[in-house]
Amino acid sequence: MAVIDVAGFVADLKSHAIDHGFHVHDERHFVETYSLRQLWEVDLHPEEACNGPIDLHLSLEVDPRALLGFEDEVLKMDDPDDDPPPGFTFPLLFTWTLPPLPQPPDLLVLATEIAGVGGLELPIEVSAIDSFASVTDAPERSLSLVARIPVELADVYTANEEAFCDTLIRCRDVSLYLLDRAPAWLES
Repeated sequence: MAVIDVAGFVADLKSHAIDHGFHVHDERHFVETYSLRQLWEVDLHPEEACNGPIDLHLSLEVDPRALLGFEDEVLKMDDPDDDPPPGFTFPLLFTWTLPPLPQPPDLLVLATEIAGVGGLELPIEVSAIDSFASVTDAPERSLSLVARIPVELADVYTANEEAFCDTLIRCRDVSLYLLDRAPAWLES
């Protein structure tokens, strides 16, 4: 019997995201049969961006070694009311994408401003890709922003939903920041 219900955690996380003003559009679950590594993906966006250019992709990577190591430590506990062991984590990634931008922002300025919105709790990496349809065409720049945070399995075990409240609030703030500035970047 599993100590942690990962599917239940993902369902609770989606519900929590809805409570924080996000629309959930799709969910995928992949299992690698050889290693039993799992990946949960959820597509969502803020309510204000239903027709907008911003997509937010949430992904949780389940490492079976971390899961089994945590379960071993929990089963060793003498008292079920003891605090679960710390130090076991799964990576949770939030990825924002925008379509090709005719008027892309300066990446350094954007990274600095996004750092202020995400804060220390949600460090965000800003990157851009220039694509060329053909050699003679001008480049099209697409933006991608990624935030990586560790999910403590102790929080999943104790069903600590409050652990992700601040993260979801900051994700919404970042999404609204991008949504507010996207029209200027999309002007031809």
